[in-house]
Order: sequence, then C-alpha cells, then structure tokens
Amino acid sequence: GYRDNARSDSQAQNITIGFAPSRALDLVLEWTRSDYVVRLPGPLNDSLFRADPRASTRSRNYYEPDIHVPSFTVKWRPSSRTQLRWTTSAILGARYSTLFDRPATIADAIDSTTLRYAARQVDIDYFHSFTSELRARHDWTLNGRTSTWAAGAQLMRNDLNRRQMGKGTTGSEYDLTLSVPGWRRDLHYRTENIAFFAENRWSMTDRLAVVTGARLELGSTELDGRTTYYPGDELPTTIAHRFPLFGASAEYRFNGTTNAYAGWSQAYRPVVLKDIIPASVFESTDKDLKDVTGHNAEAGVRGTWKALRWDVSVFQLVQRDRLGTLASEDSAGNVLVRRTNTGDSRARGVECFVQADIRIAPHTAVSLFTSTAWMDARYLDAMIRSGNGNKDISGNKVECAPEWTNRSGITLRYHNVRISALFSHVSETFADALNTREPNASGTVGLVPAYSLLDLNVTWMLNSRLEFRANLNNVLDERYFTKRPQFYPGPGIWPSDGRGWSVSVALRV
Repeated sequence: GYRDNARSDSQAQNITIGFAPSRALDLVLEWTRSDYVVRLPGPLNDSLFRADPRASTRSRNYYEPDIHVPSFTVKWRPSSRTQLRWTTSAILGARYSTLFDRPATIADAIDSTTLRYAARQVDIDYFHSFTSELRARHDWTLNGRTSTWAAGAQLMRNDLNRRQMGKGTTGSEYDLTLSVPGWRRDLHYRTENIAFFAENRWSMTDRLAVVTGARLELGSTELDGRTTYYPGDELPTTIAHRFPLFGASAEYRFNGTTNAYAGWSQAYRPVVLKDIIPASVFESTDKDLKDVTGHNAEAGVRGTWKALRWDVSVFQLVQRDRLGTLASEDSAGNVLVRRTNTGDSRARGVECFVQADIRIAPHTAVSLFTSTAWMDARYLDAMIRSGNGNKDISGNKVECAPEWTNRSGITLRYHNVRISALFSHVSETFADALNTREPNASGTVGLVPAYSLLDLNVTWMLNSRLEFRANLNNVLDERYFTKRPQFYPGPGIWPSDGRGWSVSVALRV
C-alpha cells in the first residue's frame, strides 16, 4: 500500500446462470462473493501527517469482510405492454476485525514489564439479510398517449449479530482468537419490514410528463442480547418504522433539444445499531428515538446545442431529527451523555454540467467537460453536547459537506488511442458539528483542508478483443486527506494515496 504497514489481499467470484423457458420468461440465478483482508496502518494526528503522510502508527490492525450475495430473478412479459419482475436475494457473511483501537497519540509498543504488546480488541459481525421484491410495470393509453405505471411490494428480514469488545491476542499477525472467552457486547439487531410502492408516469401532452409516486413502510426493529457494562433493561428494545413517503416530478420539453425538470420526494434514514448502543455506563439512549426524516427537491434545465451538452439545476435537502448526543446530569450530579434526536439541517445548492464534443479531423476528436457544485449545508434549530454542557449549533455548517466541488476533464481520441486528464477540487470542510477549526491532539476534529488532484489515463485498443490501459493518479503528489473519523477505522487522520500508477490489459473472449 501507499502507507507503511498497509497491505491488502482480495478475491472475488461471480457465477450467473440464465435460462429462458420461453420468449416471455427469463430465469436468472446469481451468486457473488467478495473477501479481502486489509492490514490497517492506523490513524495519524496533524503533526505526524505534516511530517510524513506515509507514516504508520499501527502494524497489528486487521480487517476482513467475507460477504456472499445470492439472488434469484424471474422476469415475465405476459404482453408487450406488461412486465413482471420478482427478485429474491440475500446478504450473508461476516465482518472480522482485530485492532489496537487507540488514538495516534498512544503508541502500540511492547510493555517493558510484560515484554508483550497490549491485547487487541476482536469484533465480529454476522450478517443474515433476506429481501424479496415483486415489481410490475404496465404501459397504458391516456388521450392517445402512452403512460406507464409501476407498483410492487418488498419484504425484508434482517438479523445482525454483533459480537464486540472481545479480548484478543498480544501477537502481531491476523488472529481472531480470544485470550479470554466471551464478549463484552453480544447483541442481535432484528428488523422486519414490508413496503408497498406505486408510481405513474402521466403523459399529459406531447411536451409535458408528470410522475407521481408513493411508498408505505411498515416495520420494526428489535434489539436483544447483553452487554457486560450496561443494564439490558435500559436499552431501547423496539423501534417502529411506520410511515408513508410521497414524491412527484415533472418534465417539460421546449423542443427536441431542451427540457426543464423538477422533482420533490420524501426520504428517511432509519435508526441503526450504532445509534442506540451506549459505549459506557455514563451514556444513555432515548427510548423515544425517532428515525431521521426529510425531503429532497430539485429543478433544472438541460439540453444540447451543436457540440454542447449542459445540465444546470438547483437543489435542497432537508433532514429533520438528526441523531447526536446531549449532556445531562443524574441525581448525584454526574454528567451523562444521552443519545437522542438533536435537531435539523438544510443543504441548498447549485449544480452545473457542461460538455463539448469537437471533431477535429476524421479520426481525431476532443471532448471537454466541467461539473461544478456549490452547496451551503447548515444546521437549523439544533443543539449538541460540548464538553460537559450543550451548545446551540444553529447556523453551523454540516460536517463533511464541502461548499465547492469541481470535476473538469479533457479527452483526446486519435484512431484507437484515448488520452484523458481529470482535474478535481474539493473545498475545505469541518470534521465536527461544532465547526472546530484548530485540531486536537489526536486529530479527530479540526478542518479538513481543501485539495486538488490531477489524474491521467491512456487507453489503447489494439483490436476488438485486446485493450491496454495505463493510469497515473495524483500526478502532482498532493498530500491530502478527506476525513477525520472519531471511531472506525481509528480516531484521527487517514491520509489518501499520493502519486501512484497502474497498468492493465483487458482481454475479451
């Protein structure tokens, strides 16, 4: 890997079997597996990053997801106007990790007394998720114009078994053995949900089309298990997910090359396991915790003119009842941390895409594009914990939400050779909702600086079956990072890769 002590070994397999008993019926059976083992080089703080972004603070941290995704799909076309699709799939497998999970300021060193490393923490998640969806689509006629409706139902059952905080070995290799039997946290997070949905595309005129849709979610999540450090009867045991979602969009064609569009839809983010499990006895979880809800809205104009293509739009994303923590006191005056809904946020912005495709000669063409987004994402009527108290963060910028994002590129095609250059720029962001500018000792809060990248690519099609590719990424060897996580994969700065290259050959058989 780019950083010291970074290494990854991966493998993936896929099998697809298709069978068509008739022209109207298709059966597809598919299985995909992905497995990789990563040695994580650990987080850095700001001083370590400035000195050497390739440095490592860990050599004994490992992470491995082993995931299987089987699926079975039936496609039936009873008529030229009607289609039915039934898909049943599962996500099965596990996610393993063994980590010395401490900030970069704490060295992973051999103890002078025991002459051993500290024991690592072992975590294992087992996934058993099953989904079955039936979807129907039908074209029908309204005032001599074709309209289309689609409807269906989705059933989902999920069991996440999370075993965490096991005491692992003091060794250096990848080893999930527990030196002390048992887990400090052994929980099952079971979700059952059924959703019904329907939408229709109405062809109102030759120029105007309107789409309306609705979705009804009916489900619940139940938690059971134990933690060795927290009373089980004080954890939320059931969270209901029952609400309708609505949406609508419209498109108007001015002519054959230009159209305007607009849309609005409701959305939600369900409460997940990490939102409700206290990390210590000094934390509690609001038993009335609610899912995050909100809506998306956008409007824009897109079209073409000669060699130009463009798409300009405005958007708004509102989230209500965002999740966070607040400080409180118990009867003895001890400060407690409560996980609860802490407030709302709103993101507004503009997106602009322009591309020009120019033919210079019979076998030579150049393509230029730029895609720029401006976004202002801020908290509204929100409060979160700051130290032993609470602070109003209304008006603060939402963390990890850059104000400016730009991707611009040029591609030159000559016969069967294509040369491309891509420039990317992302403006600075905050790592926390308090909008802390100066980093702390561990590097978990503070600004994430702006960065700019240049990538080059060359593709050579030797013939219809053989293709040669060469990539040079981060040509200017920019030193940058995109996040300051406070938890997994470790609290602190995780540098992104510097200059790197790759060469590949693709053979189509």
